[in-house]
Amino acid sequence: MDVPTVSDEELLASHDLGSFAAFYRTHVDALLGYFCRRTRDPELAADLTAETFAAALAGRRRYRPEAGSASAWLYGIAAKQLAYAQRRAAAERRARRRLGMERLDLLDADIERINALGESTGARAWVQRLAPDQRDAITAHVLQERGYEEIAEAAHTSEAVVRKRVSRGLAAVRQRMGPRP
Repeated sequence: MDVPTVSDEELLASHDLGSFAAFYRTHVDALLGYFCRRTRDPELAADLTAETFAAALAGRRRYRPEAGSASAWLYGIAAKQLAYAQRRAAAERRARRRLGMERLDLLDADIERINALGESTGARAWVQRLAPDQRDAITAHVLQERGYEEIAEAAHTSEAVVRKRVSRGLAAVRQRMGPRP
């Protein structure tokens, strides 16, 4: 017995969460590959994939099959998410250049060390001794894994300022802890 196949267009038009889940499963790997090829950053690709599907879920009622295929609609959203991420990254680069800041890239060893800091009582004391703005920024970004944009919005400041607080705070903790073992 043949199982009827449901098209992407029908999945989106049904406005049912189960149908959207099926649409997601059909397209998630291809969309992730699309973003990986364009960004060359797996973490950013995963974030953009999640943001694209979140926007598609929120806007699925606006999808009209007569306007084009469901996959074209999805990739239109993806292109907008990618363009937004690129503009945001360019603005961050300009702000860092203007402030004379270098991007702080954490190595796996740094992340492990910071996580260990968050778990140990002695390390918490080092972080607690930081200026409140640095302590809060490190706690939010490193321990709570919140993005710079979210932290900046909550603190009513710019992402560049938050990045600088994290960078300076981590540098101060590293200096106080001494050289790496």
